[in-house]
Amino acid sequence: MRQNRSNTSHSIRASYISCIHAFLLNLLLAYVIYMVCRGIFFLENYHLYKESWQQLSFGDIIKGGLLFDTSAILYTNALYALMMLLPLHLKERNSWQSCARGLFILVNSIAVILNLADSVYFQYTGRRSTTSVFREFSNENNIISIASTELLNHWYLVLAGLLLIFCLFKFTLKAEELRFYSHGKTSLGKYYIIQVIALALFTPLCIAGMRGGFTTAVRPITISNANQYVNHPTEAAIVLNTPFSFIRTIGKDVFSDPKYFSQSELDKIYSPVHNATADTTATSSVAKRKNVVVLIVESFGREYIGEYNKQLDGGKYKGYAPFIDELLKQSLTFDYTFANGRKSIDGMPSILSSIPHFVEPFFLTPASLNDVSGLADRLGECGYSSAFFHGAQNGSMGFEAFSRTTGYQKYYGRTEYNNDKRFNGDKDFDGTWAIWDEPFLQYYALKMTEMKEPFITSVFTASSHHPYNIPEKYKSRFPDDGKNPIHKCIRYTDMALREFFETAKKQPWYKNTIFVMTSDHTNAIDHKEYATDLGVYVAPILFFDPSGEMPRGQRQGIAQQIDIMPTILNYLGYNKPYVAFGIDLLNTPADKTWAVSYNGGIYQYVKGDYFIQFDGSRLKAAYNYKKDWMMTTNLVNDKSKETVLTAMTKELKAIIQSYMQRMQNNALR
Repeated sequence: MRQNRSNTSHSIRASYISCIHAFLLNLLLAYVIYMVCRGIFFLENYHLYKESWQQLSFGDIIKGGLLFDTSAILYTNALYALMMLLPLHLKERNSWQSCARGLFILVNSIAVILNLADSVYFQYTGRRSTTSVFREFSNENNIISIASTELLNHWYLVLAGLLLIFCLFKFTLKAEELRFYSHGKTSLGKYYIIQVIALALFTPLCIAGMRGGFTTAVRPITISNANQYVNHPTEAAIVLNTPFSFIRTIGKDVFSDPKYFSQSELDKIYSPVHNATADTTATSSVAKRKNVVVLIVESFGREYIGEYNKQLDGGKYKGYAPFIDELLKQSLTFDYTFANGRKSIDGMPSILSSIPHFVEPFFLTPASLNDVSGLADRLGECGYSSAFFHGAQNGSMGFEAFSRTTGYQKYYGRTEYNNDKRFNGDKDFDGTWAIWDEPFLQYYALKMTEMKEPFITSVFTASSHHPYNIPEKYKSRFPDDGKNPIHKCIRYTDMALREFFETAKKQPWYKNTIFVMTSDHTNAIDHKEYATDLGVYVAPILFFDPSGEMPRGQRQGIAQQIDIMPTILNYLGYNKPYVAFGIDLLNTPADKTWAVSYNGGIYQYVKGDYFIQFDGSRLKAAYNYKKDWMMTTNLVNDKSKETVLTAMTKELKAIIQSYMQRMQNNALR
């Protein structure tokens, strides 16, 4: 014991500032690691930025990156900092230093993994991952297989990650490795004075670094602050890092009332209540008792459909969906059609309940426990039978829970498919996500024949999804075109939709049915027109009525997913008030149609000729998207556009406030 005390005392005298030196040098190492991860992120996603990166300020990227890296590094290494700066001489022991070093390596290795994994996942979400990703995949049992596939496909990122983690092992220092900084013998009193001063100086610096600033007027930085260092929301991910995005969304109140307007002002500007003058005591009914079939096609972006893109590739572009091209010619669609989110779980509430995605996916938030209206719920009141179909494992993605919430009476998933002896059960499973689209859509068509009319049903397909496989027997028919692996899946799903409609035509319910087709979100991009802040939300929306009673053709105006519910209910003649954030496309003039989205902390609003971006406090950008689709000229300071931009900002604020209030007050019905 006496010898140990002597060794510890000697260590103190010899290295009273080596802990501080080691701590600071290791933090510097963390900064280097984060910056390298940022560079890898940019290179992996360069194809999404190649049209705009030259307009980015390298200085702003570095400045913003350091701001968010500082916050993340100080949060994640707070315990390590305490271990290295705590004014106790116990920390000089080798065992303590080994534990501190191990903690530093572990925490920052996790940061490396999160950052590099997000380099891939960002391509599907358009934003840095937040804590909602855990809830999003909480019911999935295929995560290991998906991750394994990605590890193989992105082996170079795995190699980069291993190299960075090796650097952490190689270069992370312990105090004893810096004792050459010793200035001779030092008294125990002087040792503690120095340690206390170091901790006292670091503490306010740490708090300021975590918050993003020193002054009390500075609110803690959030994800949306990244937008001040870039030109477009999709570029904010370059400035951010994934650990920061996780930290800033832990336990946060997702929805808060911005209080832009008084209630009376708000109601005059915008209200999501439809048929507000209808008799609330009347029995729910519809004038037209038509069936409604909603086809939500996985990742089937508008880019893949030739009929929508006759101008691409010098007029030579044919797309990958010949059947949808044919269907569009017999359907009602619009010049501009948008999804309201970037994920499958964003698409469900938007399409079926007219609830757009703002801040976080709706049914991953506490507001998902609210009373929610929807197509199935409202038509169910009118005597409609209803069912939701999704060929994945029951419970996958939370779809079953949400379908029940929004009023669907029955759910048909992989379990029910396997129990149907007319089909091949799990022999038709794609091995990752769900039953292949071709057999499951046949199952869907035949199950509707067993339902009582009128009915409302929805199906969510799965085959046009990563990892982009198709059944073996179709690989020669739909080969990989070498451009994008999703293309063969789009061709396969297009064929499956053709066969679905061929079967549906033979069913007694077909001619009395309105079909709605859209995608849940967009996906892999080949054309620069679809990589803009607006382009990444462009999704097909079409209404097909075999009877010919509903109008046909491509109309002028804007359509979005949240317009589907009010358009269908109003067309059928639903007679009671209901909440839907979208509009009735059949009875709204083209210049009054609009669309909203939320992109990396920025609210986006498109109406008439203009597209604006609003960060919750100020108008950040504005473009004439019809003339400037690539968003090269920001009109936010153009005085000649001030009137129209002010009016649009006011409308967007009203939509946001109404949304937030209704989420908080359980007023979605």
